Amino acid sequence: MNEIKNRLKALRLEMLKQNLDAFYISGTDPHSNEYLPEKWKICEFLTGFTGSCGIVAITQEDAGLWTDSRYFIQAEEQLKGSGVKMFKMGVTGAISPEKWLSEKLKPKSKVGFEPQALTVNGFRILHRELDTQEIVLVKTTGLLDKVWENRPETPCSSVYDFPLKYAGVSRKEKWEQQAAELKKTGACFNIISTLDELAWMFNLRGNAVNCSPVFTGYGVIGENEMLLFTNKSGIGPQLLAQLEKEKISVHEYGDFFAWLNETGATGGTKIFIDPSTLNYSVFEILEKNGNSFIEGASPVKLQKARKNTVELNGFRSAMIKDGAAMVEFLYWIRQNIGKGNITEYTVGRKLDEIRSKQPGYDCESFPPIVGYKNHGAIVHLSVDANNALPLEPRGLLLIDSGGQYKDGTTDITRTIALGEVTDQQKIDFTLVLKGMIALTAAVFPVGTKGCQLDILARKPLLEKGLNYGHGTGHGVGHFLNVHEGPVAIRPDFNPNPIEPGMVFSNEPAIYRSRLYGIRTENMIVCVEKEENEFGKFLCFETLTLCPVDTSLIDFELLTPNEKEWLNTYHLRVKNELTHCLSKEHRLFLAEITKPV
Repeated sequence: MNEIKNRLKALRLEMLKQNLDAFYISGTDPHSNEYLPEKWKICEFLTGFTGSCGIVAITQEDAGLWTDSRYFIQAEEQLKGSGVKMFKMGVTGAISPEKWLSEKLKPKSKVGFEPQALTVNGFRILHRELDTQEIVLVKTTGLLDKVWENRPETPCSSVYDFPLKYAGVSRKEKWEQQAAELKKTGACFNIISTLDELAWMFNLRGNAVNCSPVFTGYGVIGENEMLLFTNKSGIGPQLLAQLEKEKISVHEYGDFFAWLNETGATGGTKIFIDPSTLNYSVFEILEKNGNSFIEGASPVKLQKARKNTVELNGFRSAMIKDGAAMVEFLYWIRQNIGKGNITEYTVGRKLDEIRSKQPGYDCESFPPIVGYKNHGAIVHLSVDANNALPLEPRGLLLIDSGGQYKDGTTDITRTIALGEVTDQQKIDFTLVLKGMIALTAAVFPVGTKGCQLDILARKPLLEKGLNYGHGTGHGVGHFLNVHEGPVAIRPDFNPNPIEPGMVFSNEPAIYRSRLYGIRTENMIVCVEKEENEFGKFLCFETLTLCPVDTSLIDFELLTPNEKEWLNTYHLRVKNELTHCLSKEHRLFLAEITKPV
């Protein structure tokens, strides 16, 4: 922790030189990435916290890190001895970082921030709170470079074509669809700043960010123009020629801000932006030049979330491959537990090794979360070879993992018994399973929001005075980000309804702090069910194909309908996976999918 303390000391000295009383770090980057390039891992550099959700505020005397319930335990451990205090987000009575700063600082104080790493909405929230106390926000581009020796550069990734056989819709068709959406709003063009939207819109992929096949860049979509700003040298000559043939103008990534200044120089242009993801640096230039804005959820984001037929068939294909890999992995666990040195870390590496043998496999869709015993209660645990627990033939193992396949992205959690378990663990497992089944079986009218369905997954737990602190379901991209907006299934209100073609995780859970964690997760897709005199109704189709550990079920807690659902699901898993398994794995699958 001395290294962290030294970094904070160096930062505070630089703050003094620049007449700053505090420094605010949003925890993201210019493209609102969840998994950050090394250059933008500022929270980790200054505090040692490695989670994907963290906001940091530093004054001359104090420092705080704010994170959500997924990381409460992890943050407490990683911040010990650093001089940084952990604050909880999303709990009753929580103090926000901007409120904390307004209480710590005197009027006329100055708070530095990195404009490229703060969204428009983030800036507005921060400014609104600090302005009430007459505290001034100051752009501090370059301050971190003074204290971060050899800070990594912006990643210059390769860019490759994502063919129509996987994408389902051509670049031209997407352009036409987006131009039609823009026309409805009255905007002249739309700025695309998030990398998954960029990759989807241009039917391109790259390798700029771990676990997501995206590339660094910006896009501009207008009725008569489609511009791409990226590492031009990372695009092969044949692909570059094809893009130019399709009237897509390709420019260097570094030329984007110059283009903004030139385009906005005369002012008066109406521009569509998504303030929840666009960084403040881009917005400031456009606003300064006298442009006006139409704001809302990006139409690209919405269109991307509604998967087309080719994408959905790709998901189904990927699930068969991923399911086969999971069966092989579960067999490996059974055969090897209690033999040799198996740890949480080696389990994660073994699963990736098994997946990598499947056709079309690219990489993990996120760092695997492998939690044994008390580690299972750390929601987004990330272990390395040095801090991983050894596995023993007893207790619970939680494995949350996923793969990026060319035809789809997977995300699955299974909690399995490694040996003897307690009656309470079986009860908890069964309550979680009941919630997962309840959401899977939902039938709901068109226009339903995620917050209206979330209760279905929680009800079995809530009835016993139990709950979990995260959402039940997030969107999943198609060979893109494993966490995708704009729709989610969680208690918070989200104005966007669930629509056919949207793919979600379904992952209720329970965490008993410092004892164990249980989570069961399948991926589901919204599909049309029926239309009658009462309206149009939707439901979910399960995509994930992997057995549930029936040895952990307390069958007295399951209803006949829930048992029927489980037996039907296991029969489908067996039928769809058997053909792609070896003989020993087929026998194993038949054993663990027997009717209950």
